[in-house]
Amino acid sequence: MRASYTYLVFVSLASLDNAAAGVLPPLYAIIARDLQANEAMLGLVTAVYVLIAAASAAYWGYRGDRSNRQRLLLGGTLLWGSAMIATGLARTFPQFILCQIVTAVGVGSIASIGFSVISDVIPARRRGLALSLWGISQSLGAAVGVLLAGMLGAFDWRWPFWFIAGLGFLFAFLYFFTEEPQRGQSEPELQALFAAGKTYDYRITRTDLPVIFARRSNIWLSVQLIFATLAFGSTIWVPRWAIARVQALGYSLEVSTIVGNLFVILFSAGIFMGIAAGYVGDRWQQRDPQGRLKLAMWGAFGSIPFFMLTFFMPISGVSLPPGASVWRLSWSVFVLLLTNRSVFALFLTAFLAIGLLAVDAPNWAALITEANLPEHRGTVIGLTRIVRAISNAVSIALTGLLLQLLTQQFPPPDNYAWGLALFQLFAIPAGLCYYGARKTIPADIDAVRHTLQQRAATAVQPLKGIKPE
Repeated sequence: MRASYTYLVFVSLASLDNAAAGVLPPLYAIIARDLQANEAMLGLVTAVYVLIAAASAAYWGYRGDRSNRQRLLLGGTLLWGSAMIATGLARTFPQFILCQIVTAVGVGSIASIGFSVISDVIPARRRGLALSLWGISQSLGAAVGVLLAGMLGAFDWRWPFWFIAGLGFLFAFLYFFTEEPQRGQSEPELQALFAAGKTYDYRITRTDLPVIFARRSNIWLSVQLIFATLAFGSTIWVPRWAIARVQALGYSLEVSTIVGNLFVILFSAGIFMGIAAGYVGDRWQQRDPQGRLKLAMWGAFGSIPFFMLTFFMPISGVSLPPGASVWRLSWSVFVLLLTNRSVFALFLTAFLAIGLLAVDAPNWAALITEANLPEHRGTVIGLTRIVRAISNAVSIALTGLLLQLLTQQFPPPDNYAWGLALFQLFAIPAGLCYYGARKTIPADIDAVRHTLQQRAATAVQPLKGIKPE
C-alpha cells in the first residue's frame, strides 16, 4: 500500500513538471503584451527552458545515483515551485527569463531522480506497465498546462503559474509521507540480500561514466531515441494540419482552430494504448528475452502507414453550425464522429497510428532500465533527456523549414500532409535500431542480472576469491 502511494505521488509530480512547461506557449501573446516583449523571444525562452531542463536532469540524475534521492527530489520540487511563483511576480522580461531558467533547473530533478525511484518502487515484472502510466501522466500534465493557460490565463497570465506552483508544494508535502525505496529493491536478483537485512550500497562514480557511454545497449537505445524523436517531434505541427483541413472545407480560421484542435484531442486518445503495450511488454519479456524489443520495433514500423493514411484521408459531409459557441462546436464534432463515416474512419486511423507509436515509450524505458545497474539509472535517463531535447528541437525546426518549401508546391493542407508524412519515415531507422540491438540488449540485461546476483551472493555469504564488483 505504501509503495502504491509513493508511486502515485511520483506520477503526479511527473505530470506537474510537464504542466509547468506546457503552460507558457498558449500565453505567448498575453505575456508579450504585458512585459513589452515579442512572441518570438518567448518562443526562444521555451526552447532554452527545454534544453536547460534536459541538461539539469543529467546533473540531478548523477547526484541522485550518488546520494539520498528523497532530499534531492524534495529540493528540486521546492526550487521549481518557488521559481514558478517568482515567474508570476515578474515585472520585466529579464526577470521573467531568469525565473523560467530557475524553474527549468528544478524541473529536471523529477525527470531523472523520479524515474530512478519509480524503477525501484515497482516490481520488475510490472515495470513496463508502471512506466507506461508514468509516460502518459507527463502527456496529460502538458495538456493540463495548456488547459490552465486557457482557463485562468485569459484573465491574468500569472494565475496559471501560481496554481501549478501550489500543486507542486502540495505534492512536496505529500512526499513526506512516501517511503524512500532502497536502491535495487525491485530487482529479483537482490532479494536474498534484502531478506538477509543488508542493503545495496553501490553508488555511481566518475569512473562508471565511460562504462555507461560504452555500453552498446545505451548506444543503440540513444540512437533509436534520436530517430524516434525526429519523427515524433514533427507532430507538434499536427494541430496546424488539422486546422488547415477544416479551413479547406470552407470554414473560418476561428471555427477551424476550435474544430481542428478538437479533432487532435480526440485522435490523441490512442496514447492510452501505451498502458496495454506496457502490460504486454512485461508478459512477453518474461517468456522471451527479446520480447519488449520486438514489441517496440513492430510498434515503430506499424505506426508509419497509419500516420501517412491519417494525413491524406479525405473528409466529406462535414456540417458545422455557423456562429456556434465552443460547446456547440464540441458537440457537433462528437456527433460527426458517430455519424460521419469519413470522420470516423479518420479518427480510427489516427487512433491506431498514435496507439502504435505509444507502444514504444514504456518498453524503451523498461529496456534502458533493465540494461543498466540500479546506481546508474538516474544518470542514464538524464543523459537521454539531453538527446531527446536536442532531437526534438531539430525536428521542430526542420519540419518548419520543410513546410515552407512545400508551400511553394502544395497549398494547405497538402503542404502539411506531405511534410508530416515525410518525417514519419524517420520511424524506419528507429525500428531498425531495435533490430540491430536484438542481441546486444538481452546480453546487457543478462550481464546486469549476473552482476547483481554476484553482488548479492558476496554480501550474504562472502565467497573466497570473489570480490564485489
